[in-house]
Amino acid sequence: MAHLSLTDFRSYPAAELDLEPGVTAFVGPNGHGKTNLVEAVGYVATQSSHRVASDGPLVRHGAPRAIVRAAVVRDDRRALIELEINPGRSNRARLNRSPVPRARDVLGLLRSVLFAPEDLAMVKGDPAERRRFLDELLVARAPRFAGVRADYERVLKQRGALLRAAAAARAGRGRSARRAADEAAWAAAGAGDVLSTLEVWDAHLARIGAELLAARLDLVEALRPLVAKAYAALAPSSGTADLRYRSTLSTAGGQGGGPAVPGPGETPEPGAADRAALAAALREALLAARPAELERGVNLVGPHRDDLELRLGDLPARGYASHGESWSFALALRLAAYELLRADGGGDPVLILDDVFAELDTFRRRRLAEIVAPAEQVLITAAAPEDVPAELTGARFDVAEGRVTRVR
Repeated sequence: MAHLSLTDFRSYPAAELDLEPGVTAFVGPNGHGKTNLVEAVGYVATQSSHRVASDGPLVRHGAPRAIVRAAVVRDDRRALIELEINPGRSNRARLNRSPVPRARDVLGLLRSVLFAPEDLAMVKGDPAERRRFLDELLVARAPRFAGVRADYERVLKQRGALLRAAAAARAGRGRSARRAADEAAWAAAGAGDVLSTLEVWDAHLARIGAELLAARLDLVEALRPLVAKAYAALAPSSGTADLRYRSTLSTAGGQGGGPAVPGPGETPEPGAADRAALAAALREALLAARPAELERGVNLVGPHRDDLELRLGDLPARGYASHGESWSFALALRLAAYELLRADGGGDPVLILDDVFAELDTFRRRRLAEIVAPAEQVLITAAAPEDVPAELTGARFDVAEGRVTRVR
């Protein structure tokens, strides 16, 4: 990445930064805008923030929109990516100053791997954090999965509306403010046709869900050895790190997923991620779960309810790992993602370390610095110069009260 330009993004009315290969450190007091800069880089790469779930907070207070521009050099060719962030409306994108049909059409031009304190939630938090990690990495490797994810979310929304309306009718609760949005789905289906309409949405969920599930299974198997290697480098005396994918196919309605989904810790056999087999297993699980779904009014089966279990030795990391072990596991996940993207070709991703080193002990600081030092481009934020390890020398910007000043 060669240049970053911001207009009304977070705390910045405007900002222009020239970036170089190697290490760049943004140093300054907390709350003065360091993380906003690297958040903007990550947003160009993923079109999401690692700090907030919606785009609204990304726009400076009082401004109607925010614009982030990034000049990217890849295969000796320079591309200008421009994202216009419009809260409450569709975002827009330009490539080399020409509009593209959809904002997601520029995904993949800039790839980044960002580690931040929020990543502890991948280890200690809910399954949604780990699903997000997998799905964002899928999109980084193959941008078409942004469309797969969007299609799957659309199916969940439509099917969920039908289930909620059916549950309300079965319970005799009638209409309410919350269920007003579900009336269109209920009216279209009709009480007598709800089961046949569910069959249609089951088919959509099974087809798209199988594509997402197959990709996740393949991704987990590619990550496992890389995570184990990275964790061993960061915490060599803390056991072996491993990943296990937990699918609703093995629990829905008491039915097993058959040979389509590997057992905990097992290596998938040839064809284990076959989409047709997974789609058939999803259809079977949906049929088994139908009584419970109609009763509760929620989607109970599918990749949206799966989990990535992180294990240290024989125990799950969640609930058993120490604070230091949790940090090491979160770092190992990000470093594994970085290595996987590098192996895919197309140039190294930008590696972003947001306020990381101050949280690590001396050994982990040194090991992490040694691991990331050879990266093509590393962006670091730190509250004080001494928080940047001596092994990571390069350009430095001081950030104070929204001003960004090049020091060296």
